[in-house]
Amino acid sequence: MERFFNTEGPVNCDKHYCLPPLERIDLAEVLSLIDRERYFVLHAPRQTGKTSCLPALMDYLNRAGRYKCLYANVEKAQSAREDVQAGIHAILGEIGLRARDYLDEPTLLSGVPEALDTYGAHGALDGFLTTWAQSSPKPIVLLIDEIDSLVGDTLIAVLRQLRSGYDKRPASFPQSVVLCGVPGVLSRELGDMDRAVRLQGGRPATAHAGVSATHRKQRRSHPTRVRTRARAN
Repeated sequence: MERFFNTEGPVNCDKHYCLPPLERIDLAEVLSLIDRERYFVLHAPRQTGKTSCLPALMDYLNRAGRYKCLYANVEKAQSAREDVQAGIHAILGEIGLRARDYLDEPTLLSGVPEALDTYGAHGALDGFLTTWAQSSPKPIVLLIDEIDSLVGDTLIAVLRQLRSGYDKRPASFPQSVVLCGVPGVLSRELGDMDRAVRLQGGRPATAHAGVSATHRKQRRSHPTRVRTRARAN
């Protein structure tokens, strides 16, 4: 099949005209953050290539062999709104399904009901990720896309459980978590995270995005916020 231009959803370079997705980010900067066990936010306006970058980053890290990396899209949990039980259930199911399909780990999906029964909705994500990290022979890197689609208490439950497990990394919690979404929502919802690395991109869509970093003063126990802004020329 002849390749074509795609403006609806992630780009597949086997089917669509595209630049290599990892050329849209400063890969060395992102890898440095992961190596330093940072939790950070990657965000840019819609249709600028965020989602196309994340599966490519997962493939890159898994091929390198140092980490076990998983991409998950939590958009399906948006319909749960303020129902934390339903939202966390959907998110754990998404992580389990992706682990089965991408990492050939079917047992993670079967552990979702046990995590919910044992820890409840306000602790299930923490317990689920703890169990996974402790059983993994490699440090885990988790890429969470569409985090800004979550609403109210469901979003708070996700962020607080990631925060509560942060000090257990990497042996008992993911080494690094990347949250990806759109700038305005993330700026409001994650404004209390006091570590910041701002990544400023160049052209959106098909052009190369150059990146520079500005670091703020950091406190030890909190995740990092990374902001990416794409500007059209």
